[in-house]
Amino acid sequence: MNISVRSLQSLRGLSSGRRGAMNVFDRSTKRKQKEWASSLLDSDKYDYLRDEVGSRVADRVYDVSRTFPLALDVGCGKSHMAEHLSKDIVERLFLTDISDSSLRNRRKCEIPSHCVLADEEFLPFKENTFDLVLSILTHIINNTKYPVVVIQIHQVLKPDGVFIGAVVGGETLYELRCSLQLAELEREGGFAPHISPYTAVTDLGNLLGQAGFNMLTVDIDEVQVNYPGMLEVMSDLQGMGESNCAWNRKSLLHRDTILAAAAIYKEMYGNEDGSVPATFQILYMIGWKPHESQAKPVKRGSANVSFADLSKMSKLQKTNEKS
Repeated sequence: MNISVRSLQSLRGLSSGRRGAMNVFDRSTKRKQKEWASSLLDSDKYDYLRDEVGSRVADRVYDVSRTFPLALDVGCGKSHMAEHLSKDIVERLFLTDISDSSLRNRRKCEIPSHCVLADEEFLPFKENTFDLVLSILTHIINNTKYPVVVIQIHQVLKPDGVFIGAVVGGETLYELRCSLQLAELEREGGFAPHISPYTAVTDLGNLLGQAGFNMLTVDIDEVQVNYPGMLEVMSDLQGMGESNCAWNRKSLLHRDTILAAAAIYKEMYGNEDGSVPATFQILYMIGWKPHESQAKPVKRGSANVSFADLSKMSKLQKTNEKS
């Protein structure tokens, strides 16, 4: 396996350069969270969600009946997807992540791979380079007015290249979110965001279209995990490197509020066996970079058969069957 680790120091401007656009996540904090999580001695035990989503995204790659000479995994973490792919489908793979520790602890795979240390918002590749771009559970939607990462993914794809990815949906961890809000209202008279904001499914198609993708497919899945209690949910999120990194996050959560939230969580959502569920809504997306060979919709008003005629044909067919 041919592996090289490269470091990128970007000299580009801020990703929020467009007027009126504002980034949601603190990229420096996210890097520190991922570095800390991947350096844990038992970090593998927190990989269950990424492993599951990685296998489901890999299934969607196999659904595309073609071979990809060169692919890119954006925000790969410890490479949770490559182990589910074969070199017959993906011939060469570039892995990028913001965390050096994650890249060094990556999983082995049969595909010849190259590692690049880079922020997802500053991809160090030329335009029209890759046949396939993949991404799972990465904060690629940092700005809903100007989705920098998605636009760059579109740029590095070759014409007729495909982007297949998965992001966390807006209904994720609604149990934890509700419990913390109710506890803070009760104990402190108000509440602040303690969970990262996630992408709404209604926005995802618009963002992909805004970046220039066509022939879009978006579908929703839910993964529910049972934990002994709310504290274990929060501990696993920290172990995944997925603590809140939004700019408007509140850094302090009082002990009394945490205990009250844990009691509310168990009372409102608890299972009969004493465990509590945590729901992860996963949004899967597929988008293609335009090419002249792709199927295109016919012009409006060019139809030569009306729906009224179709209904008459259906009635005529039923009459013939009865006779």
